[in-house]
Amino acid sequence: MLILVPVDSDAGTDAKIATLPEMKRWALIDFDAGEARSIRFFDDRMETGEEWIDFVILKNRYENYMEFMEEGMMVLVTRQEESLEEIINAFKFKELDEIGL
Repeated sequence: MLILVPVDSDAGTDAKIATLPEMKRWALIDFDAGEARSIRFFDDRMETGEEWIDFVILKNRYENYMEFMEEGMMVLVTRQEESLEEIINAFKFKELDEIGL
């Protein structure tokens, strides 16, 4: 499955999640069998070339998330996680919150 996260840099698993207005790059995580298989970074999320992204993870529930839901992505938000490594572990153990309407 594919997970999209707005981040402050392309520093691998050390990159930190950012709010949508503050983000510098998009991290696309290929998550399979309980682990991150790969992480790729993009300036624009449309550059990913992926037809279907399963999840987008945002920094907080006050972000503008409707466009992601309209595209069929499930929207999750972090609790206290900052780095991609922390976010991947929280995703693995279902410790992220789902945004509901």
